[in-house]
Amino acid sequence: MMRLLPGRLPARAALCAALVLLVLSTLSYAQHWKSLREDQLHDPQSQAIELLQEPAEALSILPPDTAGNQVRWVKALEDGYISPRTNILPDTDVQILDLDVLMKRTAEMPMVLFPHKPHTQWLDCANCHDKIFKAKAGATPVNMFQILQGNYCGQCHGAVAFPLTECKRCHSVPRKNMIR
Repeated sequence: MMRLLPGRLPARAALCAALVLLVLSTLSYAQHWKSLREDQLHDPQSQAIELLQEPAEALSILPPDTAGNQVRWVKALEDGYISPRTNILPDTDVQILDLDVLMKRTAEMPMVLFPHKPHTQWLDCANCHDKIFKAKAGATPVNMFQILQGNYCGQCHGAVAFPLTECKRCHSVPRKNMIR
């Protein structure tokens, strides 16, 4: 027997509608990723392609994004969807640094608050220091032209991390909020 909710669809109909929307939203995210046979990176004729997991199958269950590879990787890490290996050698000392650095030299753009924590959950400090960035805050002459050329932050952002078109993800601190 179907129970009617006052002023609403019957409960079962509402549940069915919710399930349909869930399935359709999953399918729409699956459309963001090309299959391995179509991505022009893998040999579609290779028998080994059957051994690989399709991107849509792997990525559609992760928190969705509207840019880049359509995944919010930091949220996936924080919410426990993924647990990346932090080291190969068992005796490696993994150091997660929970330190934010405010980058004020951004011309008229909002300032950048660089969060070390989400970066050091994935990477060892040696990935960036002292090859890409000097360890002392402010000692590296970072600028957007160089970043857009694939230097500094552009080593990852625009390649394996969210794209450089998502300005507000980094330029997130309005100048009026700056403590003088």
